Amino acid sequence: MDSKYTVNRSEALEFVVLMQYIEAMKTAVIPQVRVEPELRADLDSVLLPGETLTEFVEASVRRAVEFRRVQTDFAARCDASLAAYERTGASIPSDVVLSKLEAKVAARVKQLRK
Repeated sequence: MDSKYTVNRSEALEFVVLMQYIEAMKTAVIPQVRVEPELRADLDSVLLPGETLTEFVEASVRRAVEFRRVQTDFAARCDASLAAYERTGASIPSDVVLSKLEAKVAARVKQLRK
């Protein structure tokens, strides 16, 4: 083959798979955000080697979304617990709750130290 372009089979396959993934993925754009030059410099300084600003922003947004979901779920459980208490008047003493939590932490620490 007398071509100035040669393609490795595995690279070609990887490219085709990537293009199919991108083609199948519906994307949306996150709006641009204006920040002070100092914040942008701080951001650039913490990027990992080879990491792009886009990758950093996407990962940060994903973590923030997950954090908000956890917050919302926690608040819903709190509301349900309060409603149950107001309805029944039954509750668990705080020392019992704390003891159970301390036992869970101790068991996890023991498991991690193995």
